[in-house]
Amino acid sequence: MPVHAAEAQGYLSALRQWVAQRRADLGEVDSAILRLSPSEQTAITTDLTVALTFWKAINDRLTLLETTFDGGRVGPKEAERLSTLIHGRLDSNTSEHLSLPASGSLAVSLPEACRLLDSLTRTLQARASLAPGAAEASQRITVLRAAAERVRDQLPLVPVGAERDAAAEHLVRIDRRVADLVERARRGADVGGIIGPLEIDLATLERDLIVAAAERANAAHDRANTMQQVEELDARAAAIRALERQCLEAVTPAPHLAIPNVRALGPVPQGAKEVTAYRQRLERVARALDLAHETYAAALAERDEVVGLAGAVAAMLDARLSAKRLDDEAQSDVEALRSRLDAVLVQTPMPTARARALAAAYQSYVEAVTRPPSRPGRAHP
Repeated sequence: MPVHAAEAQGYLSALRQWVAQRRADLGEVDSAILRLSPSEQTAITTDLTVALTFWKAINDRLTLLETTFDGGRVGPKEAERLSTLIHGRLDSNTSEHLSLPASGSLAVSLPEACRLLDSLTRTLQARASLAPGAAEASQRITVLRAAAERVRDQLPLVPVGAERDAAAEHLVRIDRRVADLVERARRGADVGGIIGPLEIDLATLERDLIVAAAERANAAHDRANTMQQVEELDARAAAIRALERQCLEAVTPAPHLAIPNVRALGPVPQGAKEVTAYRQRLERVARALDLAHETYAAALAERDEVVGLAGAVAAMLDARLSAKRLDDEAQSDVEALRSRLDAVLVQTPMPTARARALAAAYQSYVEAVTRPPSRPGRAHP
């Protein structure tokens, strides 16, 4: 839905502040890493790099949004573009995908990337002992509860099956740990050492759910593209079969190639891995169709070339006869060659090799009998 100018102004203002705060948070994490041991630095640096990659992509999209907003000069087209920039994939204008070490390439929308960066930032802060409000356990518990509710809201979006059951069980265990944490804090116990691992566990679960949702969206997008490709290839195959029939009727010997049936591959599967394997088979079908198209088109082109050559030689003969008349014997030979060539050209299917040989003989003879006599050169003293 198009974004109204007033809504866009408030959204961009909040996003601008959020981007600045996240960059400051990541800067603090970067500084804190220097105080850790080398092994701890190595473990955290990779996640920090991923977080900074997401921040850069979000910041770049913010720049595009502000450029499109243009200080509030928003018409219908600009409103649609703003909506597309907010809800479209962040990698749509680049050749590189945002990536996570555990999941490979990942394409997410701006809101998903923001939630994912929040999760990564909290994880990094906890691991670097920089969690916001570390001195106040109640604040950190509030953040934990909010994260748990976000995860709870995402569960209905996961397809029914083992993945949703595993996520639900994981959330139940986290709820128990949060409840135990709250009870300990109420009794006055020191919960600083318990909050950190729980924050990391909850942030990881939230991140995994976001990643899985993005991958499902990508799989659905790939499946839709694959279905469209199947329709296009099926239409091409039908056209190439018509070209094959035309070739078989027009020339002999005609090539004989198997034209694959795209529908024989079956319906496009649902799973991402299955779609990838299906697309590989589809590419082989496309290559086979390309070969068949080129082969049959070349056979028809050769027929047209021979017919064109016969016409060109006849035109050349007419032009040269205006300057030089053939004797009766040469005229009889030319007419005989032309008659035999015409008889072959009108055959259906046309014997291409014989027609080409006769056309070449006709051309050679016409050039020989109509070529102007060469003048003898002057002798030098």
